[in-house]
Amino acid sequence: MKTDIEIAQAAKMKPIEKITKMLAISKEDWEPYGHYKAKLSNKLLDKLKDRPDGKIILTTAISPTPAGEGKSTVTVGLGQALNKLGEKAIIALREPSLGPTMGMKGGAAGGGYSQVVPMQDINLHFTGDIHAITTANNALSAFIDNHIHQGNELNIDPRRVEWKRVMDINDRALRQIVVGLGGPVRGVPREDGFNITVASEIMAILCLAKSLDDLKERLSRILIGYTYDKQPVTVGQLGYEGALTLLLKDAIKPNLVQTLENTPAIIHGGPFANIAHGCNSVMATKIAAKLGDYVVTEAGFGADLGAEKFLDIKTRAGEFEPDAVVIVATIRALKMHGGRDKKDLEVEDLDALKSGMENLKKHMETIENFGLPFVIAINKFPTDTQEEINFVNHWCESRNAKVSLVDVFSKGGEGGLDLADKIVQASKAERGELQRVYELEDNLELKITKIAKKVYGANGIELTPKAKKQLIQYEKLGFGSLPVCMAKTQYSLSDDPTLLGRPKDFTITIRELRPSVGAGFIVVLTGDVMTMPGLPKKPAALKMDVTEDGNITGLF
Repeated sequence: MKTDIEIAQAAKMKPIEKITKMLAISKEDWEPYGHYKAKLSNKLLDKLKDRPDGKIILTTAISPTPAGEGKSTVTVGLGQALNKLGEKAIIALREPSLGPTMGMKGGAAGGGYSQVVPMQDINLHFTGDIHAITTANNALSAFIDNHIHQGNELNIDPRRVEWKRVMDINDRALRQIVVGLGGPVRGVPREDGFNITVASEIMAILCLAKSLDDLKERLSRILIGYTYDKQPVTVGQLGYEGALTLLLKDAIKPNLVQTLENTPAIIHGGPFANIAHGCNSVMATKIAAKLGDYVVTEAGFGADLGAEKFLDIKTRAGEFEPDAVVIVATIRALKMHGGRDKKDLEVEDLDALKSGMENLKKHMETIENFGLPFVIAINKFPTDTQEEINFVNHWCESRNAKVSLVDVFSKGGEGGLDLADKIVQASKAERGELQRVYELEDNLELKITKIAKKVYGANGIELTPKAKKQLIQYEKLGFGSLPVCMAKTQYSLSDDPTLLGRPKDFTITIRELRPSVGAGFIVVLTGDVMTMPGLPKKPAALKMDVTEDGNITGLF
């Protein structure tokens, strides 16, 4: 079979104008970015506000392993399959970060014959949104340092500046730095550091804002640090919310592309789900719901991370609820969760598979506790044996769980027709109100504890002395009513990435809290999770190249 990029480069894409006509979007509502990409107007959502919403399908997964789950691939394949069934479906995805693209995880455009295209553009610079967010973030850092250097009218304590610089590449050397060295004309020396751009609060703000005015208002609320008498200082006090909004005026517009089968896809925003809230923009999802009968969207990593944040943070900000959920798993990954070594996953092992099903079971329970119907999608690999497939089917059916074997990687939408049919049925089922993990009225510690116990299966939480002080401080500052955004390893339900399957009798260590007041949540760092990843020993970038005629090679 061809590589992903070979399949993508052979795709017969329609000019983007034809995709806009499929959606009945008028010319004033979009602008072209080349032949196959477009920016949708940030006023389109308001224009469509009186239209009824289509059904929203959320795609999540088991805890990921190096064996792969293919959540984005299933999301794209399901959207294509729904269109084959005669439904008007639109896909809403996140934008890939250059960090994992150049590192080890890979891109986020799907795979095989279920990809969004032009894949190489989407996985690289796309329409420049992430660069704009990087620029806005670092402009704010420059404004802060300049304010301190030029007399410090707001009495900002340089030791208590919370705002970090960012870049969209993994660079462990920049986690902690010192700026302002070199004498009085070079600024005021202070400690600083870098996060990856997709963990920036500005990325979260862009993804949760419902309009340009909402974006500006949220930017003004960003807490950048504290004064010498420990009072919070915001962007609004500095007066730079207008300039930051100016830098983001195009980035806030959702991006329209297509799949290999010409299904419309809106790709916008790209926060990580292990260290940020892991969902594409509210505007993209809501626009897709207005333009289609079905919108298939995803939240990053497993149901313990992206799905929890989608349901506890994004749905509150966007004022909508999903109608059904897809939980993606692979037999390979389930065997790895059951103790099978990564090198031996091609060998049939029903015992390891049986043990690994406990991870899937926990994620099923999480979605059930939210009160949402779901379908389990087993993303087929060529090495899956019939005995293993039969075991998974029987296991799911014995628990009254709908399950579908999908092969959208090699067959495109055709390989997801059964899943599409089952998800349509599930989305029409009657259900009660969405049962979120916590109430906004709960204090911050209770919210964190509820997530740890209900979603991760922990016995409870353990707060470091620093986290205890921060909890008291943020409650006093009035941040206690905000949602919490957990930063945790994606590889385990616990905060220890080596504990696969369904860990028992563990506690979650709360290391630190960071206020993202503009975004509207408190980030909670657990275990050893990093907000600036590092590169592996042999980054994927080693295989990448471009030929003299401009063709990209080695990009997946």
